[in-house]
Amino acid sequence: MSINRDIYKNFCKNETSIPLFSQYWWLQAVADNEWDVCIVEDNGVIEATMPYCIQSRMGFKLLTQPKLTQTMGPWLRSSASDSQHKILSREKCLHENLIQQLPNFAFFRQNWNYLNQNWMAFYQNGFKQTTRYTYRFNDIDNVDLIWKGMRKNIKSDINKAKKKYKLVVNKDSNIEDFIALYKQTFERQKKDAPYKEGDIFKLYKECKKNDKCKIFIAQDNDGCNYAGSFLVWDDSTIYYLLGGSDNKYRSTGAISLCIWEAINFAQKENKSFDFEGSMIPSISKYFRAFGAEQVPYFTLSKSNSKIVNVINFFLAR
Repeated sequence: MSINRDIYKNFCKNETSIPLFSQYWWLQAVADNEWDVCIVEDNGVIEATMPYCIQSRMGFKLLTQPKLTQTMGPWLRSSASDSQHKILSREKCLHENLIQQLPNFAFFRQNWNYLNQNWMAFYQNGFKQTTRYTYRFNDIDNVDLIWKGMRKNIKSDINKAKKKYKLVVNKDSNIEDFIALYKQTFERQKKDAPYKEGDIFKLYKECKKNDKCKIFIAQDNDGCNYAGSFLVWDDSTIYYLLGGSDNKYRSTGAISLCIWEAINFAQKENKSFDFEGSMIPSISKYFRAFGAEQVPYFTLSKSNSKIVNVINFFLAR
């Protein structure tokens, strides 16, 4: 284990503000030991951290986003200062220190938590930024108001699932049943699933150990599984990590019912709800229909290799 990872492990045990996807145990689950972390300390107090995943491709070192992980990016300890120029100066200093600690790399790419809006120091060090979007319910106190804000087709789907098909969401379903539904989603599209069954199971096992997940599955009276959601959370937010449905029951509204029950669950737990937004038109359109706020987050990237630049140019075409 690297020295920094060892320090970070102990730090995460006590610092509750570290986002879920940057927690030590999460990174171990999704990246094994192929990750490390930059740490900035001041008089023995950790002021900033930034984990990163390490991959090797064709001899190039890549610092990338781990699988099954929505966002990462810098974590900075909150400042007591109320002076804006002092806050920005401190952020720049901490970011500069984090950047200097990064190992030599051919390519860097990382999605940042939506709360990280200041990337000035990274820009000044040659990084580029692309804006992406997720969909969130930050204020979730009034689910009746959320219901009113949904598009009619989503409300019709939910009502159809409950009234016509008599579906009920089992909030303590097992991972094996969910994975079967997840795989069917991509079999229908004749595509390979982006995440392997073993990777999902491993992450679920660690989330369960840390009491940070639930599997919601919509079932009929006979216990037949129609659709499911894999939910994960930290102290502030519940995330819709993955979803899946049985191909035979796609038109039953089961997946919309699962999401609606997840939103209600978030309200009961006093947490925000994040759809883990997608830039794929059909998926983003579906998430928008629930009436959540479209929230920007940043993808930071930098290439130090002309060869990698050429490869990325052709892959992007």
